[in-house]
Amino acid sequence: MVGHTAFLLGLALAGSFEMQPPPAAADTLRPARLAPVEVRVTRTAERSLYVPATVVVVDSATLRGTQLQNGLDEVLGRVPGLYVANRFNPSLDQRLAIRGAGARANFGVRGVKVLLDGIPLTLPDGQTQLSNLDLGLVDRIEVLLGAASAMYGNAGGGVVAFESALPTERWSGRIRAGGGSFGTSRVAGEMAGSNGGWSGSAAVARYASSGVRQQSTSNATQLTLAANRILDARWLLKARYYYADSPEAQNPGALTLAELHANRDSAAGNNILRGADKAVRQHQAGITLTHENGRGTSGELTIFGLARDLTNPLATAPPGPAGPTVGTFSAIDRVAGGVRLSGQQTLDGRGTRLGFGIDLQSMRDDRTNQRSRGGAPTDTVVADQRETTTELGPYLLLHLEPAAGLTVSTAARYDRVAFRVADRYLADGVDQSGKNVMGAFSGSIGASYALSAGLVGYATVASAFETPTTTELVNQANGTIGFNRDLGPQRTLTTEAGLRTYGAVTAHLAVYRSTVRDALVQAREQDGRAYFENAARLTIRGVEIGASWQPARWVATQISYSHTDARFSRYLLRDGALEFPLDGNLVPGIPRHLFRGVLTASAGPLLVEWDQQITSRIYADDRNTLAADGWGLGITSIRLRAATGVTNGLGIAPFVGVSNLWNRRYVASVTVNGFGGRVYEPAPGRWFYAGMEASLGRR
Repeated sequence: MVGHTAFLLGLALAGSFEMQPPPAAADTLRPARLAPVEVRVTRTAERSLYVPATVVVVDSATLRGTQLQNGLDEVLGRVPGLYVANRFNPSLDQRLAIRGAGARANFGVRGVKVLLDGIPLTLPDGQTQLSNLDLGLVDRIEVLLGAASAMYGNAGGGVVAFESALPTERWSGRIRAGGGSFGTSRVAGEMAGSNGGWSGSAAVARYASSGVRQQSTSNATQLTLAANRILDARWLLKARYYYADSPEAQNPGALTLAELHANRDSAAGNNILRGADKAVRQHQAGITLTHENGRGTSGELTIFGLARDLTNPLATAPPGPAGPTVGTFSAIDRVAGGVRLSGQQTLDGRGTRLGFGIDLQSMRDDRTNQRSRGGAPTDTVVADQRETTTELGPYLLLHLEPAAGLTVSTAARYDRVAFRVADRYLADGVDQSGKNVMGAFSGSIGASYALSAGLVGYATVASAFETPTTTELVNQANGTIGFNRDLGPQRTLTTEAGLRTYGAVTAHLAVYRSTVRDALVQAREQDGRAYFENAARLTIRGVEIGASWQPARWVATQISYSHTDARFSRYLLRDGALEFPLDGNLVPGIPRHLFRGVLTASAGPLLVEWDQQITSRIYADDRNTLAADGWGLGITSIRLRAATGVTNGLGIAPFVGVSNLWNRRYVASVTVNGFGGRVYEPAPGRWFYAGMEASLGRR
């Protein structure tokens, strides 16, 4: 029993380090931990202080604090080098980019690997949907910035790993309810408990909003079930089930500059007339078996699967003549699954460790496109095809500690990604079936050196690759879907050097340079449909600074700054018979400067946060003729939380917040290369929310 409990606590509290814990109120003042903790986003357990790469941990104090828990921008926006654009568009998800990777995504997440409790949310083609992610259950986030394909394969421009906590109390319950402007509400409840070698939890969350603009109503329900079984002191079995149902997520679309100035709360006309919307129902499950023998040998096996049904009335006009209300009704029936296997073996008593593993994922999409009228499907089919994607990637890691304070890490991997399309709609007289196999070697080598007890320097060289997603492969320049045989993967090589320090001030500095060849760029967008080409070479240079300081028990501050200079080093844009050399232009969708500062103070049970975000001008097209202005002195948010303490196991904590305090008019995000100058995605003015969390538990 003692061994069971120690094993459970050790996994649940991974990342703790030797220092005196601050008081409960002050613990919430630590929003992002750059301090020495154990991380596993490197695919083996490593001390973050000595990892030869940029790794940031966001802990439960931030995740369970004063936020409404509705979007990644609430917490990940504090990580230097990671850009989260809240599009305020429920149909498209937030845009997430790490050092420029993922910036081209006009919906969903691209170029970045995302995991939830070790289960990939990223599909084998590199696209990620966040339908199953309930931020209210996340206890910890590990972020690996920079090229990571040597460990994770396709779309390895960075990694974001979400983790939930293993229950340690005999039983506990938690209810959190909040609401505010624009008819927004979120109600969530969780029950958890442990008994002997068993533990588990069940949680449900319900979100609804009337939207910040026309045509932006949404609602969603999420269910999460978790079970954990300690088989003995060395083995742990975890099972997870996630269900998401979002029957409505209207799409207001992007605006032109004239529409933005006339009425920033409006929606694009075609999106209204054609009923642009999205309905999703998704099931995902996974089983993970973990082994730790305490003598340097460990392993983990995860088996997972997913089923997703999507119906998506689009504002995109189908091929052929169409009236103002005629759009495209897209339906996708998706089944995906795979296996992740990883292991680690200590080779000697001097820190030499060998890591190894293999990832296998497969996905099948049955895609049907029909003409729609006002968002309702008609009997006219314009496309019917089956798309399959399979990725296989074995890898090896080697960790060396050849001298005191010196750590060397290397990794190598080969990935084979196979795309197949079977065209089942032959009424147009053209068989669009096809196959494309993309293979890539990836590698990395890095070293860190402890310059003093709390100061470490590091340098690394790493590669990454990213294939086009199936959605990008099926869109062709002739306006049809099928299979674009001209697209291939883009490849990135990154060199990076940095310093991190831990002490009275915890800080991190990173400088990097990435070159991207055969870059996937959105050549143009026509009437809502985007087409892609391997048309450019990019050079991205960046500087990242993150620091946190707690000068007293009642006050703490954290700042993050990112400078990203992403340019086309070679790009000749062709538009019909015209050619436009764009060498030296800034890559759209990536702001050059990002700043976020959070000042937190506590007085007794009251916690107050002042949050300031500044984003510089961001271009929306490759020609750099369309741009969204920067945010000036920034967007201010203030949040308050009061804890009444715990009486007989019951704790109550009301919270309130106001965002965009000064009611600034600003553009939250842009649609890259939007057709006809339709690129601006406005943010709302001042908005409020309030709520309360109640918890009850017994050890």
